[in-house]
Amino acid sequence: MSESHFETVKEYLTRLEVDITEEDRERALFVVNDEDRGINNLIVDCEDELLVIEQVIFELKTDNSETLKRLLQMNRELVHGAFTLDESGNRVLFRDTLQLTNLDLNELEASINALALGLATFAEELIAFSKSA
Repeated sequence: MSESHFETVKEYLTRLEVDITEEDRERALFVVNDEDRGINNLIVDCEDELLVIEQVIFELKTDNSETLKRLLQMNRELVHGAFTLDESGNRVLFRDTLQLTNLDLNELEASINALALGLATFAEELIAFSKSA
């Protein structure tokens, strides 16, 4: 990860007026919040040539194929990113990846807006899943 990528991402996050609650230059990541848009502990990670954006949405309590099927259907409606499972298969995340080399403010903003829109659009279902999944 280049130092300039980290600084560029920090500048963009500042311009987007999200609350940077944690900044770890050594690990090249930020944790950001935007309560008004439902963004809570969004990880923005500068990994080599990729910017990885992840937010935990809810924990899966049981192996529920109907919930997973519906999440895949929801992905069709997302403009950027997708609902995914973490490596353990126990947490549902929103995840998007962007190229750092040619990243611009509009691209990062679109990704964050896609998360906010997805959360707003599917809020009732996601809340129900978090209680029963």
